[in-house]
Amino acid sequence: MKAFVLERYGRKGVLRMTDLPTPQLADDEVLVQVHAAGVNLLDAKIKTGEFKLILPYRLPVVLGHDVAGVIVQAGPRVRQFKLGDEVYARADDFRIGTFAEFVPVKEASLAFKPKGLTMEEAASIPLVALTAWQALVERAGLKKGQKVFIQAGSGGVGTFAIQLAKHLGATVATTTSTTNLALVKSLGADIVIDYKTQDFEGVLRDFDVVLNSQDGKTLAKSLRVLKAGGKLVSISGPPDPEFGKEIAATGFLKLALRLLSSGVRRKAKSRGVGYSFLFMKANGSQLREITRLFDAGIVHPVVDRVFPFESTNEAMAYVEAGHAKGKVVIKVRDAASNPEVLASAP
Repeated sequence: MKAFVLERYGRKGVLRMTDLPTPQLADDEVLVQVHAAGVNLLDAKIKTGEFKLILPYRLPVVLGHDVAGVIVQAGPRVRQFKLGDEVYARADDFRIGTFAEFVPVKEASLAFKPKGLTMEEAASIPLVALTAWQALVERAGLKKGQKVFIQAGSGGVGTFAIQLAKHLGATVATTTSTTNLALVKSLGADIVIDYKTQDFEGVLRDFDVVLNSQDGKTLAKSLRVLKAGGKLVSISGPPDPEFGKEIAATGFLKLALRLLSSGVRRKAKSRGVGYSFLFMKANGSQLREITRLFDAGIVHPVVDRVFPFESTNEAMAYVEAGHAKGKVVIKVRDAASNPEVLASAP
């Protein structure tokens, strides 16, 4: 199969297209013929080596976390899916590799593709939607009538998080640039702050939840817009000791995480608010809940650009530049091509 491989860490390096054997399946996995793959900042951070300590991949590795495609092979323990099913997923850590023609996915991480969406639209969803769900629903317990501040509203996570928070009945504030004000308002944002001309700390007060995705300076200011008892969930760090427990970190790494987050945890405690770091996980049952929202027309995908498979490096560069509105997607395969592959596993 064709795949784009990371051979060495670095900011200036590119992925190399090469031929690889089709992945072998575990008993609880399916093999998905990739029709489209979403591109995420996580892919860029793995590429630069930023996550080497918490995600120690053995190079070379195929990048890519989001997939939409068709099942062409299933392990003997798979029960809910069959050959030919159109599915989507966030690939599991250490089984990533959606920048390829085929990728294995655990049954527990899989969901049927939303019926009304194209493969490209579906591939834009899993990682960012699961991130928003796990932050707002699972971690923060966001409720009707509460106020939530979602940073970077025009980004991949932000565009879905705004829609989810409005569905949950929250008042939503967000930041964006001047050119994207109309976009985030159309998604349901109630308070829109142009970060180029306004400081959100001077506008927002007594919020119940903050979803932080920016730098340390923004993180510190975010603590100050929360009311007592509020919750700050950060997807951009710093990782905290609870995260160390979740990944069964070594003693050295646990100590490093404790030190990295000590400042923000101390500030949060002094203000009577909660701080937690979220590194989202693949979760098929949550993705099925998200699918229902798309099927019901409650939320919709926001796709900036679709790149052809051979332009995977250009898609990565576009995401790394930080100007995408919503998601960037790679079209790996034409949905109408070679349907006979469904008749047998490759």
